[in-house]
Amino acid sequence: MIKIAPSILSADFLKLESEIISIEKSGADYVHLDIMDGNFVPNITFGPMIVKQIRHLTKLPFDAHLMIKDPVFFAPMFVDAGCDMITVHAETEKHLHRSLEYIKKLGVKAGISVNPHTSTGFLKYVGDLCDLFLVMSVNPGFGGQS
Repeated sequence: MIKIAPSILSADFLKLESEIISIEKSGADYVHLDIMDGNFVPNITFGPMIVKQIRHLTKLPFDAHLMIKDPVFFAPMFVDAGCDMITVHAETEKHLHRSLEYIKKLGVKAGISVNPHTSTGFLKYVGDLCDLFLVMSVNPGFGGQS
């Protein structure tokens, strides 16, 4: 099933409210939140505090794409801020099966993302725990890449 989840990464953050309302009015299924920490990827975006501040702007589900080191540690903070799905990178998780189970125990959907070069053979072991699978078309870290 195809779902549309526009990212707010390219939004004008001075007009974030109208940008999110526009996403909802466009018929999107989710709001995609690209969370970067400057460690796993060479850029920094925003954290749970911003997510909490924008949560009331839409009823659309929030998917937090955690391009961060140790995403399972931060997952509860994003759930508490209002995220409905937590997507982690297979490359950051030593125990991906355990991480996905933990995210599901937090009461949200669990997603897996992979960088363009990452093999997907591991899916036969964890695919049943995965609600979303995101294959990056670029190396993560910066929006607007071709």
